[in-house]
Amino acid sequence: MISSLRGRLFTGLTIFIVGMALAAGYLAYRWAFDEAIELQDAILLQVGSLAARNHLSTTLPSEGNIDGEAQVLIEEIGPDHSAADRVNSISRLPSDLPDGFQTITHSGTQWRILVRTRSDRSRVAVGQPTANRDEVAQDSALRTIVPLGVLIPCLMVLIAIVVDRTLRPLSRLAERLDAKQSDHLEKLPTEGIPTELLPFVSSINRLLERIRTMFDAQRRFVADAAHELRTPITALVVQAENLEQADLSQDGRNRLNSLKTGIRRIGHLLEQLLTLARYDSNLSRDKPDGEFDRVLKEVVANLLPAARRKSVDLGFARIEPVSVRLEPVALTVLARNLLDNALRHTPAGGQVDVSLFVENELVVFAVEDTGSGIPDADLDRIFEPFFRGSRSRGEGSGLGLSIARRIVERCHGGSIRLENKPTPGSGLRVIVHLPGD
Repeated sequence: MISSLRGRLFTGLTIFIVGMALAAGYLAYRWAFDEAIELQDAILLQVGSLAARNHLSTTLPSEGNIDGEAQVLIEEIGPDHSAADRVNSISRLPSDLPDGFQTITHSGTQWRILVRTRSDRSRVAVGQPTANRDEVAQDSALRTIVPLGVLIPCLMVLIAIVVDRTLRPLSRLAERLDAKQSDHLEKLPTEGIPTELLPFVSSINRLLERIRTMFDAQRRFVADAAHELRTPITALVVQAENLEQADLSQDGRNRLNSLKTGIRRIGHLLEQLLTLARYDSNLSRDKPDGEFDRVLKEVVANLLPAARRKSVDLGFARIEPVSVRLEPVALTVLARNLLDNALRHTPAGGQVDVSLFVENELVVFAVEDTGSGIPDADLDRIFEPFFRGSRSRGEGSGLGLSIARRIVERCHGGSIRLENKPTPGSGLRVIVHLPGD
C-alpha cells in the first residue's frame, strides 16, 4: 500500500486518467472505424450508379498514388458475359442476388458488394474484399487515437509536476522542522502556507510552545538545583580539608581520599550542569568577537601538566589567527571540554593533535586523539546529556560534549561532528565548523 500522499494522489489521478483515456480511445476507434466503413459504402454506391449508367465491366483504373486496397471491382451479372469479360473480376456471381448492399462469401473470399439493375434488366455488381475494407478502416481509426496515445504520457508528466508543486509547501514545512535544532523552538511561519495546511501548522506551533515551556522549566530546575547544591558541597570540601589535619589511621586516610574524590566529582558535575544551563538558556545572537587562537593556546597550556602526567603528547598540528562570533568564555569552555575528553580517552604514550585554521570561509577546529574511538552504536547518542558511552574512562560526567554542542549551535551555521579514524581503534576525530568573523 502506498503511504506517500504524493504517491497516492499521483496514482489515483493516473488510474482515473488512463481509464478514461482507454474508454475514450475505444469509443473513438469504433466511431472512426464505422465512419470509414460508411464512407466506403458511399463510394461503392457512387461507383455502382456510374457502372449502371455506362455499362462498365472491369477494374477502375488506378493511376497515380491510389492504393490497391482502395480499388473497386465491377462485375456484370448474367449468363451472357464470359470470363474474358471479367478482368480482375469477382468471378461468376449468382444471378439471383438481390439489389442493394450485401456481404457474401464467394470463392473463399468475403466481399462487400452492391448490386444494381438497369432499365434494360441487365445487372451489375460492384464490390471490394471485406479484408481490404477493414484494413483501410482500421488504419483510419488508429490514426484518430494516435494523438490520444501521445497526449497521455505528456499529461502524466504534467500531473506529476502539478502534484509536486502543490505539495511543495508541505515538503518545505517538513524540511524546516528537520532543520530545527533541539534548542531552537521558534514557531513556524504561516506566510505563504496553503489554507488547508494552516490548522496543521498552528497545531505544530502550539506543540512547540508547550515543549519550549517544558524545556525552560527543566533548565530552571537544573540550574536552581545545581546552584543550591554548591553551598553544601563547598562545606563538604572544607570539612574534608579539616579532616586531613587530624591524626587518622591509614584506613581512615584511604577512606578520606575516596570521600574527597567523590566530592570533587560532584563539584565538577555541578559546574558542568550550571554551564549547560547557562548555554541552554542564553541564545542571544549578539555576541562579541573572540580570538579563538589566543583562547586555544591558553587552554592547551593549562592542560599540558595533565597531559605530561599521563605521558600524552599534546600539541598543535596547525594553528592560524582566527576570530569567531562567540565570547571568549564560551570558546574556553568549548576547547577545554573537547581537549579534556580527548586526554581522558587517550592511553599513556598516545598523542592529541589540535588544529585551528580557515577553510572555505569557515573556521575549522579539529581535535584528533589516538584512543580507542567510539563504537558506531554510540555515535548517534554521544551528544546526549549524561551519556558516557560503553568505553567511558575517568571521572567524566557525560556533559562535556553536550555543552560543546550547545556552544557550537549558538553560532548560526556552526556544526560539530565526531568520527572514528579509518583504522579501527586508531582514535577519534572531532571537527567543529564555525562561521568566521
